This record gives sequence, structure tokens and C-alpha cells, in this order.
Amino acid sequence: MNSYFAMKLYIAEKPSLGRAIAAALPKPHNKKDGYIELGNGDCVTWCIGHLLEQAEPDDYDEAYKKWQIQHLPIVPQQWQLKAKTKTRKQLTLVKKLIKQASVIVHAGDPDREGQLLVDEVISQAKLSAAQKQSIQRLLISDLNLPAVKKALGQLRANAEFIPLSVSALARSRADWLFGMNLTRAYTLAGQKGGYKGVLSVGRVQTPILGLVVARDKEIKEFVSKPFYEVEALMRTQERQGFALKWQPSEACRPYQDEQGRVLVQALADNVISRIKGQQGVISQVKRAEKQEQAPLPYNLSALQIDAAKRFGLPAKAVLDTCQSLYEKHTLITYPRSDNRYLPKDHFQQAPKIIESVIANGVFSKEQLATADPTKKARCFNDAKVAAHHAIVPTNKKTSAQLTETERRVYELICRQYVMQFMPAYRYHQTDVEAEIAGGKFSTKAKEEIARGFKVLLPNKEEKEAPSLPPLSLGQQVLCEDARRLDKNTTPPAHFTDATLLAAMTAISRYVKDPDIRKVLRETDGLGTEATRASIIELLFTRGFLARSGKTIVATETGVALLNALPDTLSTPDMTAHWEMALAKIAEKQLKYDDFMQPLVGQLGALIEEAKNCDSRQFSHIKSQVKRKFKGARRKSPRPKSSKAQA
Repeated sequence: MNSYFAMKLYIAEKPSLGRAIAAALPKPHNKKDGYIELGNGDCVTWCIGHLLEQAEPDDYDEAYKKWQIQHLPIVPQQWQLKAKTKTRKQLTLVKKLIKQASVIVHAGDPDREGQLLVDEVISQAKLSAAQKQSIQRLLISDLNLPAVKKALGQLRANAEFIPLSVSALARSRADWLFGMNLTRAYTLAGQKGGYKGVLSVGRVQTPILGLVVARDKEIKEFVSKPFYEVEALMRTQERQGFALKWQPSEACRPYQDEQGRVLVQALADNVISRIKGQQGVISQVKRAEKQEQAPLPYNLSALQIDAAKRFGLPAKAVLDTCQSLYEKHTLITYPRSDNRYLPKDHFQQAPKIIESVIANGVFSKEQLATADPTKKARCFNDAKVAAHHAIVPTNKKTSAQLTETERRVYELICRQYVMQFMPAYRYHQTDVEAEIAGGKFSTKAKEEIARGFKVLLPNKEEKEAPSLPPLSLGQQVLCEDARRLDKNTTPPAHFTDATLLAAMTAISRYVKDPDIRKVLRETDGLGTEATRASIIELLFTRGFLARSGKTIVATETGVALLNALPDTLSTPDMTAHWEMALAKIAEKQLKYDDFMQPLVGQLGALIEEAKNCDSRQFSHIKSQVKRKFKGARRKSPRPKSSKAQA
């Protein structure tokens, strides 16, 4: 490496991205240990994920090695980062290259954590304000050569993304404060009751545990109740038969539950006796042609949910598979995306991507005969795209052998993309209402016109919609017979990987405060695309959740911990407040200090609650996890990186 000439330094988040960037830059390349020197003297280096991590409590004060309640809360006055032991050598190299560079290009992943990860390393080199201001930002979501070259031609000022970095920093420090302090507080409470394991608490993992514990309790305490429906069996004058369902009136409300189900058998029997053999009249007939557009391309959570439903794949397995398809095979775009839209200029790539999907054996030309690459679907919307876009296939043609899981996940991503260019699913829907003996009865019928994009979906055994004879407004019909349908309420289902992820992404349904619920309908939910899988796995690792077949249940330890916690920690409301505030920081609508300062006061109050919790409930539970954290004298547990925290 020649340090006498001006040198541009590209800093990627990981080696695979670094190699992809170098491939688009001047040759010949001189591959060194930890970086690549380019033909024009510039260099490409990389982090290996997080090279830095939050310092441990005992890095601030030796006394904190021993977990003691009087130390809490631990709140650093001057935050410290330290080098991760395994990657210390790479950190030293990157810092050395930064100091020798005349121009720095930040090439972290295009998300909040990717922004912070590289910014933290650059800050370790202690550059001048002018040098920091000149840093450029490279945003790459597709590792194929043409896409990388295009991104290199669209460099932006890194300063534009500082609020994103500040938001990630606030999240990281807030998670440290709550996780480190409350884990110590409740572990010490557990020890008081005789429990020997670590009772970890986090602002995302604990509400997830809360969802499962609450669902398990609801199922356990569920008492099935009978309810009743009435079906009227009708005939037209032409002797054509059809069925109508009774719709209870307002007068029936005292005999119904909150879902509108009739709980009194005598009421249903009374309706039957009143309508049998009576003439009715058709009071409404609505027939309309409707259509359904293809669902949007995937973000990570939507992909994980579908992969869990279709193949029973855990969330982490899907994420790991996506990373392989992205980094190793370069068959898909950046996978840790929370976005389901594509920029308009991506539309130009559609013909080549569809060609590659066919060439790679996912679908045949015949299967995609109706796919029209000139159709600009609703997914192409610049206004909806932020730092990264939906997960879609790249235009790479490959002969590589994919594993079974890789093939399945790749096929899902390809299907969701090519469906954007296929016709809508079209059908006729008929809504009919009738009045019989003063009561209202109705039914719906659906008649398929064209399957459109649904030809690519697996054939489900759908409940066949009832067929209806031709009916007209005011037509007389006879109720030949009627029958009571005896049914029973059923408990909610236990969570599965798919439904737990769905609950995390639609967390507004579980938030008590109506104002927060309203805001959360438009936000990302509990956790982030990058962290949800690892946090779910963390709850299994720590013995708070267990699998029973495909279902997920809380363990005895998980239930005891939840029972010891205040609602503030076990419900999603607090983390919902956080996510709203962090989004505002990223959008420059809220300052870092205005977010952090109130948290410290809240933390002190929560520590007091931990001191006074009933620790007796831990007395009968044995530690279910053999971990290196045996007791309060060891270092507190921490995630491997800030992408797996909370």
C-alpha cells in the first residue's frame, strides 16, 4: 500500500460486500490481509460485523464485577466502546487505513444498524470536522456487478445519514441501560428465591415473552361456550334451492356475546318455528366484478411468516438462508429490509430478472406466459422507498446447486416478484339479503373469472362458496325448512413461528393505549427486521420459551419471570413509545437527549419495583439452561452485536 498518493478508502460492513465493491473498481487487485488494494491505489476494506461493542459495567468500575442490588442502576457518565477480542486485528487495520485515506466512503448495510456500525469505527480514528464532513455514503442492496457499479455512481454525503446513526446509537444505549440493569435486578431477585439461573430482561424480548405467556394463560383458562346459528333452506318458484343465514337484530343483543354469537338455544329455536313454511322476499341483490392485485414483494418479516407457514422454517433459519442467497450466491437483493416497495428505476430490470428466474429453473416460460414485464405494478413507488427496498431476485443466472432450504426461500422471493407482472385475480361476488317473517337473512357467493397471479400459488383446499340461482330484487321465495347449527367457541391457537412474527409486526393489536395503537398501525412493530429472529431464538436459548411440535409455549421459568415483572416491562407499550421516538430521531424531529434523559428516571423506578418483587415464585423452579452465566459474580450476559440486542 502506497501512502504517498491520495487514496480513497471504501469501508464495507462485511468481507462479501467488500469483495463485491472491489470487483466494480479498477484492476489489477492486490489482495492483502484485511483489505484489497486497487489498480489506481485506492483500497477496499471491511468490518466483520460489529468490530466494537458496548463496554461492560466492570469496564467502568471493577466493583461492578459482582452483581449487587445497591449498585443499580448503573448509568455511564461517559459511554465507552471496546474492541471485540476476535476482530481486534481488523479494527486496528481499518483505523490505520482511515488515517491514511484522503477520501472515505462509508459502505455499511443500508439500514440504521449498518450506518452506526461503520460510523463507530470511523469515529475511533478521531478525524477532524472537515474530514468527517467529506465522508461519502455508498448504498448497496444488490451484490451483482452492474448493480454495484450503478451504486458507485450515486454516492451521497454521509452527513445526510447522521440522524440514522444517532437513532441506532440511542437504541443501543437504551437497550444496554434497560437490559443490563434489569437483568441484574431480576437475577438477584430470583437468587433470593432460590433460582440459580440468569433472568434476562429486555425491552423487546420481554414483551414477546409476555405475548406468549398471555396466550398460554388464555388457552388454559378458556371455557368453551355453545352458540347457535340458524340456516334457512329456501326454494324459488322454479324449485331451485339455496341457503340463507340468519342475521340477529339489535333486539337480540342481550342474548349475544361480544362477537355477536347467539348464546341462547331457545332464541334460535324460536326463529326456526317462525320462518318454517313462510314466504320471504329478496330485499337486496348486489352482483359486482371484483379483482385482487398480487401481494407486494417481500420485506424480511413477510418472507419469514410465509416461509414458516409453508415450510415450518424458524425465523432465524430464513434470515440465515437469505444472507447466503445474498452474499454467497448473489441471487437476491439486501435481505434485512423492512420495505415492500421498489424504486421506479428498478422497473427497467424486470425483463432480465424474469429471464433469470426462468433460467434458474424456478418457473417455466409456460407458467409465466401471462407475466408482462411492461406492466408497472403498484410496488414501483419512489415515495415509499427509503434506504432500502423490497427483497427481490437479482438478474443473475446461476448453475450453482442450492440447498433445499435455499431453493425454497429463493422460490418464494421469485414468486412474489414475478406475480407483480401478472394479471389480477378476477371474480364475481354476489351478496343477497332476504326478509322472512320480519327477520333478516343473507348469503354471499363467489364465482371465479380468471385466476391471474394465483396460478403460481399452491392450490389450497378452499371452502367452496355456495352457488346461487338467479335472484332479483322483490322476488318471492319460500322457506321450505330451517335448521339450528349447534357450535362451540374455541380457544385461540398457541403461537407458532409464523403467528408470533405476525404478532410482532402487527403489535398495535396488543397495545392498550388507543393513541399509541393508532400510531403503531403505521409503524414497523416490535423489534426490527434484523433483530426479530435473533430475539425469538434468544428466548429459547435462555429457557423462557419451548417448542411443542410447531407451537411455541412459555416454560415455567418464563411464566415466573413474567409474573414478577410490572406491566410496564411485560407489555409492548413501552417499546412502542421507544420505536416512535427512535423514528423521530432518525427523521430529525427529536433530539438524542430528549429521548435518553427520561429513560434514566424511568429506569430508577423500575429498579425499585424489582427490589420489592415477590421472589418466592422462583423458589420451586430449577434453572433450565446450562450457560456460562452461573450466578451473580459472573459478567452479565450480552448479545453478540447490537443487531441482536433487546
